[in-house]
Amino acid sequence: MNIRTVLRVIRSHASKDGDGVKISRVHGFNDAKFSPFLMIDELKSDNPDDYIGGFPPHPHRGIETLTYMLKGHFQHKDHMGNVGELSSGGAQWMSAGKGVIHSEMPIMNDGELHGFQIWINLPAAKKMNPAQYHDFQAPEINEYGTKKNLLRVISGRATEDGAEIVGPLQSTGVETFIADWRADAGEARNLTVPTDYQVNMYVYKGTVDIANQLVNQGHMVQLSPGDLLGLTASEDAGVLILSGLPIDEPVVHYGPFVMNSMDEINQAVRDYQNGVLTD
Repeated sequence: MNIRTVLRVIRSHASKDGDGVKISRVHGFNDAKFSPFLMIDELKSDNPDDYIGGFPPHPHRGIETLTYMLKGHFQHKDHMGNVGELSSGGAQWMSAGKGVIHSEMPIMNDGELHGFQIWINLPAAKKMNPAQYHDFQAPEINEYGTKKNLLRVISGRATEDGAEIVGPLQSTGVETFIADWRADAGEARNLTVPTDYQVNMYVYKGTVDIANQLVNQGHMVQLSPGDLLGLTASEDAGVLILSGLPIDEPVVHYGPFVMNSMDEINQAVRDYQNGVLTD
């Protein structure tokens, strides 16, 4: 087995989005090794002033989003009539396709808010597909292991000790394996994802040893090609595993739109301005 090693470590940076919502962000719109992912935002606060404005109605085209909450609630409303009330431990998946207009409101639970929104690119052939939405509450997320070494699989498939592990979400855009690993100090996990998948991981708690390199909280790591993904918690830790098939196409990003050319971006802007983005 070929062990995947660390190629690059990227520190998240403080930013704001929506109506002044404070976030920590890692983006890779022009980073081929980040594909098929485009961006990850971490929302973490015990102060309502950091997020009270939420994300008022806004458009998207050409991407999928995955929202995953560790603690707190996240309310989704869109032009299709979907209303999602996501609670702690659950996930929401939305494929914007040719166009969606939605709003999102983070809500604290027991004085805490901690969650993530991940942008996933769509291949050109699927960027103009109809929009879709689905949510998965906490009991629907498949769990493997014990409380001191728990893997929650959200999307796709991988193997561990020869057994398949699988999540409830099977993306319609591009194949992904997305999971949340929570572990006490000293606990380890060895996973095998397809060799043609790229693997990025975001450490949201503690410190993790990956192929003899320590990675601290608030950092994203990009891993080399290989078979085996090995993780050891150097202290109590939490890690988001983001892996998937890369999309070898041009990426042009403008605000909420991600397409393959500037002409397509301009068309998306015109469609939104003319009220036909979702038609």
